[in-house]
Amino acid sequence: MTTFRTRLPLLAALLSVALAHPAYAAASAATPTKTARAANAVSYHTADIDGVKVFYREAGPKDAPTVLLLHGFPTSSHMFRNLIPQLADRYHVVAPDYPGYGQSDQPAMDKFAYSFDNLAAVVDKLTGKLGMTKYAMYVQDYGAPIGFRLAAAHPERISAIVVQNGNAYDEGIDNPFWTPLKAYWADKSEANAAKLRPLFEADATRWQYTEGFRNPALHVSPDAWILDQAYMDRPGNKAIQLELFHSYGTNPPLYPGWQAYFRKYQPPMLIVWGKNDKIFPAAGATPYLRDLPKAELHLLDTGHFALEEDGDEIARLVRDFLNRKVKR
Repeated sequence: MTTFRTRLPLLAALLSVALAHPAYAAASAATPTKTARAANAVSYHTADIDGVKVFYREAGPKDAPTVLLLHGFPTSSHMFRNLIPQLADRYHVVAPDYPGYGQSDQPAMDKFAYSFDNLAAVVDKLTGKLGMTKYAMYVQDYGAPIGFRLAAAHPERISAIVVQNGNAYDEGIDNPFWTPLKAYWADKSEANAAKLRPLFEADATRWQYTEGFRNPALHVSPDAWILDQAYMDRPGNKAIQLELFHSYGTNPPLYPGWQAYFRKYQPPMLIVWGKNDKIFPAAGATPYLRDLPKAELHLLDTGHFALEEDGDEIARLVRDFLNRKVKR
């Protein structure tokens, strides 16, 4: 009679064969260990920057290369909620909320200058406080003029740039969406302001998460735009947004300087762009190649907040890009 003890060598051999099978190896690699899951976990912090509480999400080992994620309008670091864990196994990831956005303080307008210069200064001070002497950056929408200010001021700190629907060229704002904004830049009148205020309401926020998407009902959680709108509906916030709409007019005059930075320093750049975006269409993506001929361009069949619909594909492209371009 065969006993359990006599079957042990056979069972051991079968187990050895199973463990060596490629399918098991692939499954094991795809399943994070407890240590890996802990390393990928996102933590939530605030830093005092000149008396303003600045909120930021952080994940990944602090001795790994750093990636700074800079959000757009009207969102917050929440837009990176899914991307952060997909990078954190290999990178130290930091994603702040600007003052007036997300979980950061919203100081009164007579106490804080809501301008792109000042938002960039706050982020710059935060990177200094966190010891970020070298970092890659991912910029989207408002994150582009904030991030490019940092890059032009501190080119030695920038290891690589990922641009996702963020502009640095006149072609990118030569479309109907920008006509009322350009009028407001030229004349900060109540009549011109009135044409912009609907952009701070729920229909416009929802539009940013649906226009140009393949299937927003399937791919875009309504939590995203509902949360953004809740932040904008706070007392005083829409006046802040209007002030920043006016301040956006300070960005185009800086485009030549940012383009000169690109040409001189040739930072490695990945461009992942929702080509159906009505705010920053693909016309703003391709000009980067004039100044950065080695930049990698991917036009995706989606809209402004491309991470909502093509987050996994963008994460794959970003990981591959950073793995090749950023020294560990």
